[in-house]
Amino acid sequence: MADATGSAPVRRPSRIDRKALRADLRRLLPDTAAALAVTLAIFVLLYARVEAGTSQTLMVMPALADAGEYWLYWLCQAFGWSGLLWAWITVMLGLLRSTAPVPGARVSHARVERWHRVTSLTTIGLMFAHAFAFFLERVRGDGEGPALGERLLAAFVEVFVPGGYSTGTGQVAVLIGLIALYLAIPLSLAYYVRSWTGTRVWRALHRFVLIVYVLSVWHTLLYGTNVWFDGWFRTAVWALQLPVALLLLSRLLAPLRADERFALRDLVGASRARALARLGARLAAVAAIVVVLTVTATGRDGGRTPGAETAEPMVSTDMLWGGVAVVLTAIGAVVLASRGPASARERE
Repeated sequence: MADATGSAPVRRPSRIDRKALRADLRRLLPDTAAALAVTLAIFVLLYARVEAGTSQTLMVMPALADAGEYWLYWLCQAFGWSGLLWAWITVMLGLLRSTAPVPGARVSHARVERWHRVTSLTTIGLMFAHAFAFFLERVRGDGEGPALGERLLAAFVEVFVPGGYSTGTGQVAVLIGLIALYLAIPLSLAYYVRSWTGTRVWRALHRFVLIVYVLSVWHTLLYGTNVWFDGWFRTAVWALQLPVALLLLSRLLAPLRADERFALRDLVGASRARALARLGARLAAVAAIVVVLTVTATGRDGGRTPGAETAEPMVSTDMLWGGVAVVLTAIGAVVLASRGPASARERE
């Protein structure tokens, strides 16, 4: 409808990039099918190990030896492992996308970015499926107790409410997993509302998504019952972090965008604070690589030892809530700083 002057109304741009979202959802089908196939294979493997009595989980929780009765628990474990694998894939793709391309690369950055977006959506779905299978197991586990409504509410609080799981290792581990899930959703999906938030804000938000991956690995090492004990399987989890750390260092040393590049001359002048932040990020990446190399080489990261008494967790829930407050404050500060006008270098 025309306005009073007779001119056509100005159509406001949509806050959601529906075109990109529809395209990614179309590509999601084969990726999700692959993820579900991997999940099924992992489930069969875990189930067979329980049936054979070789699962390390049974050394701590022998009551789970009936694989048929506790199949939901093993399905939860399978979704957790496939979710961690897809998280690893999407992080690697994201770091490749934001690193200066290697001369002669056969795969374009645009294609890598599409793969990164699709695998990110699949990862969120696997994370939710992991939590939902655990929720169903908690409901089933109390089947002879309270009424169904009470069981559903209790399981929902334990599994989906941060801090609701209040016993054992899960008091910390489940909270870490929920923080990862609830951070992953806005930090990953922010791409589709970048026309509303602004591209600079979206980029600032998306940089924090690496925290989700770190929390996911941490959650797995704490609560993944198949890696509770020191050994080759746990060491393999750490070994997979080495390419992530190296690629992160490459991304920091040779970023794709000009405004993210670091030079010693940047330490003087008006951009000194931003340059110091970049330098700190690079030093942190180097420290992370050293830690990953050390843990991978020694195989010692504080995991359980068969027959030995388990030490108390080094991190409490209060510490985790404090960390969440710090992360959210940092996200808010970065977003506010990103809402200002872009410099000429940032527009390159």
